[in-house]
Amino acid sequence: MGNGPAPFSEIGKRARDLLTKDYNYDQKFSLAIPSSTGMGFTATGVKKGQIFVGDISTQYRSGKTIVDVKVDTYSNVSTKVTYNVVPGTRAAVSFSVPDHKSGKLDVHYLHDHAAINSSIGLNPNPLLEVSAALGSKDIAIGGEIGFDTSSSSFTKYNAGISFNKQDFSAAVLLADKGQTVKASYAHVVNPSTGTEVAAEMTHRLSSFQNSFSLGSIHKIDHLTLVKTRFSDDGKVAISSQREWRPKSLVTFSAEYDIKAIITAPKCGISIALKP
Repeated sequence: MGNGPAPFSEIGKRARDLLTKDYNYDQKFSLAIPSSTGMGFTATGVKKGQIFVGDISTQYRSGKTIVDVKVDTYSNVSTKVTYNVVPGTRAAVSFSVPDHKSGKLDVHYLHDHAAINSSIGLNPNPLLEVSAALGSKDIAIGGEIGFDTSSSSFTKYNAGISFNKQDFSAAVLLADKGQTVKASYAHVVNPSTGTEVAAEMTHRLSSFQNSFSLGSIHKIDHLTLVKTRFSDDGKVAISSQREWRPKSLVTFSAEYDIKAIITAPKCGISIALKP
């Protein structure tokens, strides 16, 4: 299975993560408590301006079954039950209370030369989604479609191709129902310092508009890393992450719009604790 392609959703993920992951402009706190008995606990809180939202989730593992339950500040209860049917194939049923139309069945299949994901809503007019990637861990081509049975219309149809090696990754995606082309590239500059750069360019076929983002990541030491990002819209961002104790991270992020000099920079901090 390890030599097979990643799911379609991971095409372009390496560059995308470098450009977007860990940038947070709110105040976020999370506490994860794993357990050797199969029961895990996670609490998360986010303060956005004057609004605070949070959730508490638990995960229970037993044999081939994983049960996830999450309760948020609005009293929504989300449950997901995952079962490993056979090696390489797993099925998951998820639903939320009180949303009686949220039920969904997901089936994931991994093979040496294919990764297929499918999803169907468990309601009278379900949303159907299927994605597939064919190839290997080095090169893959795939696509995804979504169909809304209530309106008999396609909600999405996208395609992409990726080429991955240990020191670089390149991907091209045809997204937004064929209206947008995205090309991304990530390259390791210096493996010893963990220095890596990435770029993503987006071209909208309908309006002929182009946009791009450039980013980098660099390890100051084995506990600290710094990320930077620049976009063509004039926004500059920086993120610094420190592992102040094993598996516990504190991350500070800031973004400044050079085209809006009278606007204060956006800043955020994230603290993730894992005893």
